[in-house]
Amino acid sequence: MADRSLEDEALAEVFAALALEAGAALMRVFETNPQTRLKSDSSPVCDADLFGEEIILNGLARHAPYPVVAEELCASGKIPALDGGDFILVDALDGTKEFLAHQQSFTVNIALIRSGVPVAGVVYAPASRQLYLAGAQARQCSAAPGAKPPPAEQWRVLRTRPMLRDNSTAVISRQHNDAESAAFLARLQVKRVVATASSLKFCLIAAAEADVYPRFGRTMEWDIAAGDAVLRSAGGIVVNASGAPVTYGKAALNFANGPFIAWGDPKAAEFYASPRAPCANR
Repeated sequence: MADRSLEDEALAEVFAALALEAGAALMRVFETNPQTRLKSDSSPVCDADLFGEEIILNGLARHAPYPVVAEELCASGKIPALDGGDFILVDALDGTKEFLAHQQSFTVNIALIRSGVPVAGVVYAPASRQLYLAGAQARQCSAAPGAKPPPAEQWRVLRTRPMLRDNSTAVISRQHNDAESAAFLARLQVKRVVATASSLKFCLIAAAEADVYPRFGRTMEWDIAAGDAVLRSAGGIVVNASGAPVTYGKAALNFANGPFIAWGDPKAAEFYASPRAPCANR
């Protein structure tokens, strides 16, 4: 197992280098007026999605020859056969709507999945130069688009924090807030709610800047796997509606996720799933 962990850590470094390279391509498009169209599910896709994904897929073919489930490949019908072994999930531009609105909360997401679990990954926000890595530990640093991954001394280790019932922070989707999320947060009686986009919500929890992220709308596996990897490596958990950890590789569902809740404090997840948990109307 130790040798496998070392392999995963090395692969996370490969992901980081590719995310930085793809981030440079995204930023070049970000400064222009990208060509945009709607996919069959009515979500937007632009030049940056395609350029970034091409860079990542070419790099993975050279350095990490695993089956790859990538957003735009899947949209074009190119879905690899998964035999139960390791595979990689790629979202080269998570937060396309934010990107097109010239907001900075878009990310590059790459994650390695083993037995349904994200065991290594990277989330990179090129506009803010924030790079998050999941391997043996969750780590974060600042890195310019197109640069090489910084040396070890420039990274800081991330750990989630205990959730305090009278001083907690929730993160929600800026584009997809809904009544179910509002009701859930009312039950938790959170003190602060921060709206942002993309997989950065997971990273804020991993960095002990927030405590919980509920999502009841539809997402895809490539949207959340890298953020989930960072959060799990930092000590958090992402659970489905039944309270079990979210799993990946759901090809029969076209890689769609159901509702989930990301927690920084697994004990809080257990508490709020128990009959002792407070209700909003008490």
